[in-house]
Amino acid sequence: MSAPLDTAYSVSTDSNELVESAKLLATQLALPFTPLNPDQAQLVITTQHLEIRAPDLGNPIFIDFVEGKNAHRRQFGGGRGQPLAKAIGLKKGATPTIIDATAGFARDAFVLANLGCPITLIERNPLIATLIKDALTRAQDDDDISEVIKRMTLINDDAVNYLSNLQEQQRPEVIYMDPMYPSREKSALVKKDMRLLHQLAGPDTDSEQLLTTARKTALKRVVVKRPKSAPFVGDQKPATSIESKNTRYDIYLN
Repeated sequence: MSAPLDTAYSVSTDSNELVESAKLLATQLALPFTPLNPDQAQLVITTQHLEIRAPDLGNPIFIDFVEGKNAHRRQFGGGRGQPLAKAIGLKKGATPTIIDATAGFARDAFVLANLGCPITLIERNPLIATLIKDALTRAQDDDDISEVIKRMTLINDDAVNYLSNLQEQQRPEVIYMDPMYPSREKSALVKKDMRLLHQLAGPDTDSEQLLTTARKTALKRVVVKRPKSAPFVGDQKPATSIESKNTRYDIYLN
């Protein structure tokens, strides 16, 4: 089951030609269709993409795998030498199958798919999953990354539920998780996209259960992304960790 949607949201569009598409999406998400309203949180269909607009966000938020930060990281992120790739176990002759159990805005998943890994993205919030789906659909037509996108499969479901119901032949070699971590900063200082993620995903109350389930499911390892100073999830000590400037990857070997 996916997470229930925040009913404060509605679906809208800034194009008269897209009204019917917006109404259909609203029906699919069980949300109201309303006219554009800058004082309301809305999922908006534009002629370019789907985006979330909310009064406290400033500029709209959308996901783009073709340009912007994702494209920059794909080109200059360090390849298989970057800490994320090392933590996952990427090396010559090893390109593991992965489940990203907490997809979020799919940035890390896109990096891993770009490095050759088949990856299943699990995102339980329907609004975030809808943004990912839109980004994947748009990127399919880009010659530079269409093959990367083919390696990415999106599932809108609760990760514990999804992992618990996998068949033996569906078990991945690696499960990656980046659980929500309460920010110690004032909300105004936190990047707007992360504020939105916190707002939509809600408090992370099941990361310990998710780690326990993931460790039973992954064939080779579970990798948990944490802020460098954060405690281990559920006090479960990893076999080893890989650190970067602000981040730590805790590795649990099976």
